[in-house]
Amino acid sequence: MPMIDQATIDRIMDAAQIVDVVSEFVTLRRRGVNYIGLCPFHNEKTPSFSVSPSKGVCKCFSCGKGGNVVHFIMEHEQLSYYEALKWLAKKYGIEVKERELSNEEKQAQSVRESLFLVNDFANNYFQDILHNHRDGQAIGMSYFRQRGFRDDIIKKFQLGFSTESRDALFQEAKKKGFNTDYLVKTGLCYTRDDGQVRDRFWGRVMFPVHTLSGKVVAFGGRVLNTADKKVAKYVNSPESEIYHKSRELYGIYFAKQAIVKQDKCFLVEGYTDVISMHQAGVENVVASSGTSLTSGQIRMIHRFTNNITVLYDGDMAGIKASIRGIDMLLEEGMNIKVMLLPDGDDPDSFARKHNATEFQEYIAAHEVDFIRFKTNLLMTDAGSDPYKRAALITDIVKSIAVIPEAIVRSEYIKECSQMLHVEERILVSEVAKLKKEKEEAQAKSAQRQNAAGTSAGIDSPQVSIREANNEPEPNNMDPGTENEAYYAALAEGHEADSSSLKVDASKQNANSTEISQQVQSNPRERAFNPQFASLNPLYLKERLIVQQLIRHGEKVMFIDEETKKEITVTEYVASDLEVDEISLSTPLFAEVLQELELHVEEAGFTAERYFVNHANPAMSRLAADLINEKYQLSKYHSKTQTVVSDTDRLTDILVYLMVDYKHTIIEMELKNMLNQLRQPEVMNDPEKCLEVMSRYKELMEIKQRMAKHLGDRVIG
Repeated sequence: MPMIDQATIDRIMDAAQIVDVVSEFVTLRRRGVNYIGLCPFHNEKTPSFSVSPSKGVCKCFSCGKGGNVVHFIMEHEQLSYYEALKWLAKKYGIEVKERELSNEEKQAQSVRESLFLVNDFANNYFQDILHNHRDGQAIGMSYFRQRGFRDDIIKKFQLGFSTESRDALFQEAKKKGFNTDYLVKTGLCYTRDDGQVRDRFWGRVMFPVHTLSGKVVAFGGRVLNTADKKVAKYVNSPESEIYHKSRELYGIYFAKQAIVKQDKCFLVEGYTDVISMHQAGVENVVASSGTSLTSGQIRMIHRFTNNITVLYDGDMAGIKASIRGIDMLLEEGMNIKVMLLPDGDDPDSFARKHNATEFQEYIAAHEVDFIRFKTNLLMTDAGSDPYKRAALITDIVKSIAVIPEAIVRSEYIKECSQMLHVEERILVSEVAKLKKEKEEAQAKSAQRQNAAGTSAGIDSPQVSIREANNEPEPNNMDPGTENEAYYAALAEGHEADSSSLKVDASKQNANSTEISQQVQSNPRERAFNPQFASLNPLYLKERLIVQQLIRHGEKVMFIDEETKKEITVTEYVASDLEVDEISLSTPLFAEVLQELELHVEEAGFTAERYFVNHANPAMSRLAADLINEKYQLSKYHSKTQTVVSDTDRLTDILVYLMVDYKHTIIEMELKNMLNQLRQPEVMNDPEKCLEVMSRYKELMEIKQRMAKHLGDRVIG
């Protein structure tokens, strides 16, 4: 693979701004000193993707993906490190000097890279034929001009032409040294039964399909000679390693900035609809390319806007067929409107008759809410037939039931009740019934997946460990009560035996790993689980630390005498853990600390308010629990001292909790060492035995110093 020198890499990294790059793919809104938006790597309705311009990093606190600007492009565009650097260099106009690939290096390139190269060659080839070949000028260009496309629009969308020759592209590609296998894999060519290779798109005008980043991923070709009825009007690239039809939208590369600017996306059916609307000045438009919308396409639109208007021509049969797929848009929580164009017009012809202002004004005057549109449409068909009206009501209720926001559902129910002349309570009941049925179906599906996973030796991420093993319900002691009992014992001066937590210290790592994997596999479903307390001896100690972080994370703990910098509670905890190379073992707690590190320096940030109102219900619930939990005081302190507030003694509390936490870790390690000394492989090896004993002595000294520091203090 070509090499890029370090000086060029440094120039690229200096020029690339994380907010600027991420904004090309995600609609970002400022929140303090950072930015937030919907994660581009997984499906979510509430923004959890945070971008920090000061640190030059981004991170999704739900799925965990992120990194610096290069990592983001690598993940989003599925590029190698080298390709991501080239992408950034092109964006910022930085020249990248590299040597030509040798034949061996070309062969070593990945299949994915090769397929993109082949598509890029084909795209340039089709454009060259259109502009410079006799047939391209006479046939292809004539067709585009007949459609009213200007030359600048033709170049913008990189339109092309393929001659009537059945293998012209294949022959040209072979001359350029391209592998036949890659030509077939992209779908540009196919192999006949007799072994001959033929072009797929001969005799057609060409429409390249671009990814969000502008890479050509596929083609659509329209035949111009309609004499042969057996020839399909449109031919599209087949699915390949780089092209998945359900994940692409025609025109999204050219529309994304306009969609963000207008905060609206127009959805049409075909290539020419998109192009004509662009030419008319309406650029926030994409096409589903004649197929029903898929969840992947919907998520792509949702990254840039919550508002979508579907444009229909007057074909009622087509409208009725397509509206069935719009329920998925409702399910995503999007605001959907529908507009019927005048009889005889489609978006292409209508756009050619009007400029951008006229087009926008017409849409604003005629677009209607989807539910209202669907209700009116079906009511016309149902007439006074009671059976058809009942079916209509059922259909409408199904659409309303998928809407995630309860308030929006309620408003639709009220409106439809009036339109359909049905009692509101009946619609409410039917919606609730459908939602319950859906939840039950999802639960059954999860159980089936779990059963299948168990039979294969794999735990389902949707089912808890207890459920997967058919274990009885654990002792559901209130975590706060268990917490208080344990630490009250410590405060009284009793030895805190970690065995009281019902877990062998030697098994802690395995159990923690098991729990972590379970939780991380489904981060949006994380919930406060008392089972952590029994499986992880560190859980309760970590919970107390996180309690202070949520209550006081943004507060100044002390001022660094050397740097005069104010050190917050968050910074103190994070640095104290980092010094000893310790990380919180409970995934949800670790996530709290990570988010605090990212947000704590924002102006006006309050940890308590931030987490109580957090989009992740598990995190919100945790915050609410921890805010309401009280500290326990030893009897000695209760009798002899005045109780002061957490804020007044914040430093003492935190220092104590951190030392106590590390003290517990050392205790666990000491128990592990004692277990090691009992193992034959250690007992019979003098060197190993001496090594373990030496380390044991060292840790015992540290433990004793910690124990002196802990003393008899106020604890949680």
